[in-house]
Amino acid sequence: MASRAVVLLSGGLDSYTAAAIAKSEGFALCALTIFYGQRHAGEVESARSVAGALGVSRFTVYNYLNREKEG
Repeated sequence: MASRAVVLLSGGLDSYTAAAIAKSEGFALCALTIFYGQRHAGEVESARSVAGALGVSRFTVYNYLNREKEG
């Protein structure tokens, strides 16, 4: 069984790259995205797309404003 890594995905290139490196090193990925009222809500959707592209086993969005999680 592969070791697991929790990655914080923003939807941007840096977090995508860090997650891809962890995956290439054999880690099974779980991802967390934090919604904090960003101007561009598309960031959360980008993070969701990144998680899908990387085959993340569990993707969670934590809504900091409402203190709720999805996923």
